[in-house]
Amino acid sequence: MQFQIPKGTFDILPYGTDEAWRQSALWQYVEGIIRNTAADYGYGEIRTPIYERSELFDRGVGETSDIVSKEMFTFEDKGGRSISLRPEGTSSVMRSFVENHMANLGPVHKFFYIGPMFRYERPQSGRYRQHHQFGVEAIGVGAPEQDAEVIDLLLQVYRRLGIRGLKVHINTVGDPASRIVFRTALMEFLRPHLPNLSPDSQMRFEKNPLRILDSKDPKDREILQRAPSILDYLSDAAKEHFEQLCRILDNLGITYQIDPKIVRGLDYYNKTVFEVISENLGAQSTIGAGGRYDGLIGSFDGPDLPGVGFATGLERVLQVMAAQGAKMPKNGHPCIYLIPLGSEARVQCLQLATKCRHNGIPAGIELSSQKIQTALQNAARLEATYCAVIGSDEMAKGAMQLKTMVTRETREVRFEELLTFLQKESAHAHPV
Repeated sequence: MQFQIPKGTFDILPYGTDEAWRQSALWQYVEGIIRNTAADYGYGEIRTPIYERSELFDRGVGETSDIVSKEMFTFEDKGGRSISLRPEGTSSVMRSFVENHMANLGPVHKFFYIGPMFRYERPQSGRYRQHHQFGVEAIGVGAPEQDAEVIDLLLQVYRRLGIRGLKVHINTVGDPASRIVFRTALMEFLRPHLPNLSPDSQMRFEKNPLRILDSKDPKDREILQRAPSILDYLSDAAKEHFEQLCRILDNLGITYQIDPKIVRGLDYYNKTVFEVISENLGAQSTIGAGGRYDGLIGSFDGPDLPGVGFATGLERVLQVMAAQGAKMPKNGHPCIYLIPLGSEARVQCLQLATKCRHNGIPAGIELSSQKIQTALQNAARLEATYCAVIGSDEMAKGAMQLKTMVTRETREVRFEELLTFLQKESAHAHPV
C-alpha cells in the first residue's frame, strides 16, 4: 500500500519541488524576517499547544462563527473530553495569558506566534486544512496608537519580504453601545430580504446579524450594497477612536481605504478591524487581517484588559512572493564536497569533513557511489563550491587537488591546511 498525504495538506521539502513556496529554505527565510521584525517592535514569542479543549474556541471565537460551526477538527480523547485542533491563535494566547497569571508581570504585554492552524474546509489556492500563521497580540493598551502599531508591524514584515502593491482596508465595528443600535437598524433592513438571503445568513439573522456583513454569497453581497453603515451608528467614544486611528495612519504615511463592510469572521472583534489585500491571490485576496478585541480576556475569566492583534497566513505570503518574483533565497549548499576512493581515504575524508563542520564550514562527503563520475554529479547537484577526490596518491602526499566547481580551476591544498584555506575563502566571499 502506498500512503498519500491527507487532503488539504502539503510537504515542505529541502529540494525536489518545482513550487518555490514549498521549499524549506524559503520558509526559514520568511520566518527569520518575521522574528527579526517582531523583535524590532518589542514582541516576544509565545508557543501554545496545537490542540485545546473545544469549549475554549466556542467561547473565544464564537459559536456562530463558521470556524466553530463548520470548520474545526474536533475529537473526543480517551478521557471523554472534547478536544479541537486550534483553528486560530488568539484564543490559545488568551488562555495562556490568564492561566499563567501574566497580568501580574506588568501592564503591557506583546506576543507573537508562528505555527500550524487547522480548519476543515474545501482546499483551494491559499487555503489548506493545515496551514501556518504568523500573528501578534498586544495586550494592555486601548489607545488607537496601539492599533496603528500592529498595522504598521504587519506591513513592515511584507515590505522586508519584498511584497508590493498591497492595499489596507480598515473599519470599525464599534463598541457594545454602537452595535446595539446598529444591530437593530441592520435587522430592520434585512428583514424584508430574509427569504432571499443564503441559508447561512438566515441562520445568523437572529443570533448574530452583524456576521451577515461578512458573507461571501453573491446574492447576499448584492443585498448588502444598500445596507446601513455602522459608521453612522457609532457612539462618541467609538467614533473618536476610529478618527484618531485614521489620523495616526495618515501621519505614519500608511495609505488605507475605509471599508464599512469589513466585520471579520470572528465574534470577538470590536472597534478597529482591518484587512490587507493582494491582487495576486485571486478570489481569496486577503493576505493578513486583524483587529481590536477589548473584553476578550475578561470572557476567559481574566482581567478586563484591552487587546489588538492580527494574523497572516504564511502560505499566502509565500505565494504572493512567488507571484511577484520577490527575493527567493537558495537552499544551503556545501562549501566542500569530498570524494574518497578506498577505505583509508573514507576515514581521512570523514575526519576532514567533521573538522570543517565543527568550525562552521558546510561539508559533504560521498559515502554511497562507487563511481567518480556519479559522485561528481552529486557534488554538482548539491551546488558545492569546491570538490576533491582523495585516493591512494592523495593519501601518500597528504594533499588534495581542490577543484572550484564553477571555474573548474584546481589547486593543491594539504590536508592540514584545508580548514584554514576554506575559512579565508569564506571570509572573502562574505565580508563583514
